[in-house]
Amino acid sequence: MRKYLIAGLLVWMPLGITFLVVRAVVGFLDKLVLVLPDAYQPSNLFGFNIPGLGVLIAIALVLATGMFMANLLGRRLIHAWESVLARIPLVRSIYTGVKQVMEAVLAADAKSFRKVLLVEYPRKGVWSLAFMTSSDLGEVQDKTAADVVSVFVPTTPNPTSGFVLMVPEHEVIYLDMSVEDGLKMIISMGVVVPDNTLYRLKQQSGAAVQPDTERQ
Repeated sequence: MRKYLIAGLLVWMPLGITFLVVRAVVGFLDKLVLVLPDAYQPSNLFGFNIPGLGVLIAIALVLATGMFMANLLGRRLIHAWESVLARIPLVRSIYTGVKQVMEAVLAADAKSFRKVLLVEYPRKGVWSLAFMTSSDLGEVQDKTAADVVSVFVPTTPNPTSGFVLMVPEHEVIYLDMSVEDGLKMIISMGVVVPDNTLYRLKQQSGAAVQPDTERQ
């Protein structure tokens, strides 16, 4: 009975949690329908609400904004808008910080959160999973003797909080696992361990496992 119960839970629990998360996201985005005029509200047009319509509106809004930003007029208007925001003390700090983070993470040539690392934290001999956030540290690099990299050590099971560490690059171990696999391992508190077939194949072939910086 215990074996069958666990097997059933392994089927229904992931499905149930996925359904609840998707429903919460869709329900939140469906509130975008409220931006439409009353005459164009689905409840007024069709007599009933359309689940998921807010998702379509959000996608259309993001695409339209991107297309608008791609032309000269759009860039000028955004620049003027940002100039206004830059004069508001609190808003300026929040907006600038969020924009810089988004540009660093989403840029096509961005290096942030592209590599999974092992660092000795919180003490020597204890290893923690981390994500490389930057190798260009400006003043921090100028005032340290060794070449350092910025890494983010997330907490578990909530990876959105954590610690930013400046670690000497020679003390960092680069892993072959993807960022997605690293996040799975952190969120699962180490229960879900990525398959290391790639690493074993390299070892069997006699190829040295080198850091990404050396491979590049």
